[in-house]
Amino acid sequence: MNPETDKTSSESPSAAQDEHSKWLKQLSTFTELGKTVTSAEKIKDIRLKIGEGIAGWVAKEGTPLLVPDAQQDPRFAKKVDDKSRFITKSVICVPLISKGKILGVIELINKVEEGSFKYEDLIILRTIADYTAIAIENAKYFQKVHELTVTDDLTGLYNSRHLYRFVDYEVERAKRYKTNIAMIFFDMDGFKEINDVHGHLCGSKVLTEVARVINSTLRKVDMACRYGGDEFVIVLPQTSKEQAFIAAEKLRNMIKDFTFLKEEGINTHLTASFGVAALPEDANDKLELIHLADKAMYSVKNANKDGVALAQKENKR
Repeated sequence: MNPETDKTSSESPSAAQDEHSKWLKQLSTFTELGKTVTSAEKIKDIRLKIGEGIAGWVAKEGTPLLVPDAQQDPRFAKKVDDKSRFITKSVICVPLISKGKILGVIELINKVEEGSFKYEDLIILRTIADYTAIAIENAKYFQKVHELTVTDDLTGLYNSRHLYRFVDYEVERAKRYKTNIAMIFFDMDGFKEINDVHGHLCGSKVLTEVARVINSTLRKVDMACRYGGDEFVIVLPQTSKEQAFIAAEKLRNMIKDFTFLKEEGINTHLTASFGVAALPEDANDKLELIHLADKAMYSVKNANKDGVALAQKENKR
């Protein structure tokens, strides 16, 4: 008899049992994970107030917490378990802190392996939380820097840099899908007098109020920008020239009826001159669209002001 063969044969039942136990443990783990995912769907809309529940307590105090038996802890909020029909046994929760400010919390519930969470688990989660807080803070700064590059500091509208990028994209999209894109270009009438009589601070306030009026009229797909000085541009994707004219008339009347500098006690009224152009009716590309809308606006500006003019397609020689 071969000793090696005999040895392998004698160990096979034990190895098979170990493999079977391992498989059962994995199956149990996946079952628990499945329950957790199902429960997560049920509670995704539940919100805890600061100080409510274990997560709320950690968010309020800024202190990590290890709870071996959640059901016996007075800070535990049972409404989440009631909603999900899930039984919370043990919990570890740590705050996400960056520069002394609490950004949120990370909470882990029910250790998959047997037993409850240990202090070692809390140490690991605190390390993860530190890196997570740094990542969140960096993402916020990145978003802020991005916003500063595309928005006008004074009005909060987009700036001309973003306008060109946006129109580039929308023009290509309009050409590809054979749809329209319209542009409203307008300039405030009598704005120089506001600066001369009431000062530049009041002039700046007027521009922010104009931006507020614009924002109240925009659809989600529209984009408004401060082109420069007291000039503004609104881009209306999938909009015909006639529809843009109606939108411009509506905005013109809203500006005319608006009382500017009310808080300053000045209570003045202003008007604006508008130009409307569209692609493909008038223009073939981005620059021509802006040029024709601007030209139409100046035709009103140089006439009676306080009106809306439609662009005229220029004949190419």
